[in-house]
Amino acid sequence: MTQHTDVVVVGGGQAGLAAGYHLRRQGLDFVVLDADAAPGGSWQHMWDSLHLFSPADHSSLPGRLMPAQPGETYPDAGHVVDYLTDYEKRYDLPVQHGARVDAVRRDAGHLLVEADTGTWRAKAVISVTGTWSRPFLPAVPGRSVFPGRQLHTVNYRSPADFAGQRVLVVGGGKSGAQIAADLALDGQADVTWVTQRPTRFLADDIDGRALFDVATARRRALDAGRTDTGGVASLGDIVAVPAVRAARDAGLLHVKPMFARLTATGVRWSDGSQSDADAIVWCTGFRPALSHLAPLNLRGSRGGIPTDGTRAVGEPRLHLLGYGDWTGPASATLIRVGRPAGDAVRHIAGQLSTGRILGAGEGRSGSRTVR
Repeated sequence: MTQHTDVVVVGGGQAGLAAGYHLRRQGLDFVVLDADAAPGGSWQHMWDSLHLFSPADHSSLPGRLMPAQPGETYPDAGHVVDYLTDYEKRYDLPVQHGARVDAVRRDAGHLLVEADTGTWRAKAVISVTGTWSRPFLPAVPGRSVFPGRQLHTVNYRSPADFAGQRVLVVGGGKSGAQIAADLALDGQADVTWVTQRPTRFLADDIDGRALFDVATARRRALDAGRTDTGGVASLGDIVAVPAVRAARDAGLLHVKPMFARLTATGVRWSDGSQSDADAIVWCTGFRPALSHLAPLNLRGSRGGIPTDGTRAVGEPRLHLLGYGDWTGPASATLIRVGRPAGDAVRHIAGQLSTGRILGAGEGRSGSRTVR
């Protein structure tokens, strides 16, 4: 049986809860369909030692400050899960856990949301599925012949899993630095950190608070037609969180440029030399998880979904939220997802109150593309 509602939110992580908060305030009828069996979004799947790079009071969703974690300046992932669980209950958000959405289709002026738990017919859909479920693995020569363990950031949990092994951590971003530091400080594994380009650490006194301000300033400059400041990328690639600083300052982060190929025993470097390896952790990023939107046929000539603010240009009933800067500055973060979530919900509420759905090309300016 098909159920009916004003809005279906696809995804119950931080962006889905922020959208739910604003939908509740607008008095709209809605449901949040979340593939995870429990609250907490992707935070419940993070590695054991992960901490935020911002204090609790700078890591909050709209309406409810994240409480400080005793003894920690930067809360750990478990504290974030507790906060999101409490947030969901506090605002009585109608989240259905264990409901995986397979497809969103057009249906006579509405959108039909097909999940493994049932079908919903909605006047609007907000997609907030994030990127965690779609890890990216580069096409490296020899990857199929390497007999050792290969895993992505999403599968890494603890240094104890690599005791006595020779481990390559591949990736020069925040995750690569933190996992390499986690393994190096533990001391049970022989760790080499491999990066595509030279590592660039941000200044030690810079954390998420400054990064969010820089990202916001860049977006405002671009929207106003001013010169691109380069944003966070102009400052560096790696936030020097305490564990990364400790490993770096102790000389434990052994960095090498990207290898040429994998072999049956390890890797071959660009100079022809070889190194043995038992395991590789690919910290090589993610792509937006958007397969459920394929029936809408929204991808442009370059493979992405063009958006106008948070609204899909080719489907005015659909909003995309929390995938990156194209849906608002730093919108994939806890503290910055609230504003674009509010914008999206107000836009939907305005459409529903007038009974008019804007067509492609109407409304706000500044089209971007979600890939």
